[in-house]
Amino acid sequence: MIKEGFRKLLLWREKHIPEKHFVLILSFIVGILSACTAILLRGLIHLIQKILTDNFNINEANFLYLIYPAIGILLASLFVKYIVKDDISHGVTKILFAISQKQSRIKPHNIWSSIVASSLTIGFGGSVGAEAPIVLTGSAIGSNLGRMFKMEQRTMMLLLGCGAAGAIGGIFKAPIAGLVFTIEVLLLDLTMTSVMPLLISSVTAATIAYIFSGTEAIFKFSMTEPFQMHRIPYVLLLGVFCGLVSLYFTRTMNWLENRFRKLNTWYKKLAVGSVILSLLIFVFPPLYGEGYSTITLLLDNESSKLVDGSLFFSLASNYWLFLGYLFLILLFKVFASSATNGAGGTGGIFAPSLFLGCLSGFIFSHSINYFDIVQYLPEKNFSLMGMAGVMAGVMHAPLTGVFLIAELTGGYDLFLPLMLVVISSYLTIIAFEPQSIYSMRLAQKGELITHHKDKAVLTLLKMENVIETDFEKIKPDMFLGDLIKVISRSSRNIFPVVDKSGILRGIVLLDDIRNIMFRPELYYRFRIEKLMTSPPARLSVNMPMERVMKIFDDTNAWNLPVVDETGKYIGFVSKSKIFNSYRKVLVHFSED
Repeated sequence: MIKEGFRKLLLWREKHIPEKHFVLILSFIVGILSACTAILLRGLIHLIQKILTDNFNINEANFLYLIYPAIGILLASLFVKYIVKDDISHGVTKILFAISQKQSRIKPHNIWSSIVASSLTIGFGGSVGAEAPIVLTGSAIGSNLGRMFKMEQRTMMLLLGCGAAGAIGGIFKAPIAGLVFTIEVLLLDLTMTSVMPLLISSVTAATIAYIFSGTEAIFKFSMTEPFQMHRIPYVLLLGVFCGLVSLYFTRTMNWLENRFRKLNTWYKKLAVGSVILSLLIFVFPPLYGEGYSTITLLLDNESSKLVDGSLFFSLASNYWLFLGYLFLILLFKVFASSATNGAGGTGGIFAPSLFLGCLSGFIFSHSINYFDIVQYLPEKNFSLMGMAGVMAGVMHAPLTGVFLIAELTGGYDLFLPLMLVVISSYLTIIAFEPQSIYSMRLAQKGELITHHKDKAVLTLLKMENVIETDFEKIKPDMFLGDLIKVISRSSRNIFPVVDKSGILRGIVLLDDIRNIMFRPELYYRFRIEKLMTSPPARLSVNMPMERVMKIFDDTNAWNLPVVDETGKYIGFVSKSKIFNSYRKVLVHFSED
């Protein structure tokens, strides 16, 4: 009954609401749902943290730091292993993979599974962020809403992006950052058709967040010292420092995750990761959870409180010991984040990037101020700029870094230095690392589709739409004379040789037999198996179109056979057919 009613709804929609208008309606719905899930996740994390840590003594070490993170990761990993039964880590990377390889389809369980797993992980102290899980959740909402209403792949890709924009807009109350992040990190192409739905989703989500949590920025920042032009060289140096910190974070995290991947059982990963994480949090309490409280202290010029509840409570008065304490936190944050995810927790690198950036900006300005070689550098301003610098470096997303930090803090008066920092940081890291932390693994496997329209359009081409099946099949035991009869009724100059089981044995090219095809005395002397040759390559029916084009380029072939997993012949793909389909999709893909 429900299915029949929904089918009638689909028919009514197709008849009365044009698709362009319907996409705008869906983007509005996606924005609402993404904001609600973001608010829910943030609320669950804060509730768990408040219950667990509200009674902690700030004047002494808290031994419960040794227990809480392990419990959270255990609960999250058991939930994923026995209830979800699927990998839900690395949210943004999974979205990029869905766009590149899964026709923008994300599994329905991602709508709720990341919320549960990440709230347990972060609430109990996991040193990761909630943003990537909620971005995956928002994208899953958009993708599955598109599937439910039978939208085409191009529209599903756009709705997936709307979910990501809504998630960022909702969790950070940053609508511009949501739009920019989606364009800069996720989406394949930017047209007027895509901007409006993305903007609707991000603004709607931010509005919902304003309604439920007020209009104040996530981090309260008050400009007490305006930016002065003579500080530009130090701003650029901060950008270089942030780029190097981003490089350290990216490479160390990849190295550590590879080490965890080599632990072949989940309980080994759980044990090793939990021990590392718990010890690090016990020694360095600022590593507990997302780290937003640390950012707040630095932006409020209350850095001395960072030693509260630690073994080093007395360090705040000693400049060098305190600076060393902060530098060790900077170094070990990546170990804490990697251990959290490696042990089975669920979380992202948004918050760790902001944490590292804020700490980097403070350490940089605090060190220079000590030597008194320049007029005082406002440490909270540089902490703010450092957040933008590291985020831009880690994500390879300079615009996202600028707009997100400006919206997060309300620090629009520092727009110029923010831009200088992100440019300097981005140029520094791309000199060493051309791919972002999100995309490098997919790029290494050849599974990443970048912002190039050529590659984007290829993802929209489907193999079944370019396979041609009007080639006359011949058998290996046939004579040349039999082949001549086939040639007389065929319009093709390639003939696939197929055995009784349907397996492709080879091909016969008309050019290869042209010198003997008019000699009747040879018609029953040669069998096909003596005349056939191997094709330059064989294409799999499930092969991505970008891979298909690479094979065509490598072999210089114009026609290649397609086989299934068992080697059975299906048909041929020609370059001309791909080019014709490409042109049609390109026109459709680029419509404004």
